[in-house]
Amino acid sequence: MTPEQFNSAVLAWYDQHGRKDLPWQQNITPYRVWVSEIMLQQTQVSTVLGYFDRFMATLPSVKDLAAAPEDEVLHLWTGLGYYTRARNLQKTAQIIMREHGGEFPRSVEALSELPGIGRSTAGAIASLSMGLRAPILDGNVKRVLARYAAQEGYPGEPKVARQLWELAERLTPHDRVGHYTQAMMDLGATLCTRSKPSCLLCPVRSGCQAHLQGRETSYPMPKPRKALPQRRTLMPLLVNASGEILLYRRPASGLWGGLWSLPELDSLDRLSELGHQQQLQLGRPRALPRLVHTFSHFQLSIEPWLIPASEQPQRVAEADWLWYNLATPPRLGLAAPVKKLLKRAAQAITAGEPT
Repeated sequence: MTPEQFNSAVLAWYDQHGRKDLPWQQNITPYRVWVSEIMLQQTQVSTVLGYFDRFMATLPSVKDLAAAPEDEVLHLWTGLGYYTRARNLQKTAQIIMREHGGEFPRSVEALSELPGIGRSTAGAIASLSMGLRAPILDGNVKRVLARYAAQEGYPGEPKVARQLWELAERLTPHDRVGHYTQAMMDLGATLCTRSKPSCLLCPVRSGCQAHLQGRETSYPMPKPRKALPQRRTLMPLLVNASGEILLYRRPASGLWGGLWSLPELDSLDRLSELGHQQQLQLGRPRALPRLVHTFSHFQLSIEPWLIPASEQPQRVAEADWLWYNLATPPRLGLAAPVKKLLKRAAQAITAGEPT
């Protein structure tokens, strides 16, 4: 197929079968497209729908996002993971207000200079909300093009990525670029899926090299596998007489940066040290069920312990520590596993623990 035949077939398919009722496809603005694209990184559409609506209801404009407390932004993001995305959203909103008069730059190059916006996200913003001709190469499009060209090699390798970008550039039309961009994402999400692709319904199957070879699921080639490193940590849930749990804010950089979390210990032997540091009298620890949380680059085994704690009268509250009320929780950014552990603690306390 020629590039013209390819994009004509894709657009004809979009007119009949493409998704047109997603929330970010209504009242299209660069802000709405940008937030949706960042949320959709590493996350499925079905998960994003509720998060997007809540985010827009609370922070409907780039100005609102720029001025919002960081805790509010992280609270709205809690459960989506990859929290650097949320912090970069707010950094970018502040740059747009400060340096661009509240308007998004109208070029892929300028958009790509903003925190958290890579070449593909910039292309999506430019094409979907501004009508500019710009190719994209998100996970769905990468899969479609890798199969169409029977592209050898792992797409994360620079040489392979460069070849796929060149193909994306050749195939992107000059007209209806927004519809074409959406159509390519839809093809990957609904037909050209990771397993059991619906090739008989695909508008470009006649030119798809992987389909012609009968090797659709061989592409894109997977990343060479390595065993995930295993890590272990103890998380004490210190509960006071009011049923509140002690949390602290993690440093802005690193794992769960800027989120509120539980203290971490290498062993229970360090518990007295934590109690002394926080000027708390600690009771008998009670183990809660272990929780395993998998990150992209390692697996963390969390051993939670529920521990009664009474404050000493002279204790001075520190800015990066707070007592989290389980009954009326404040709007804070919480790491997903910490949120689960707080629910477990609430259940254990309701059941009469600790003793």
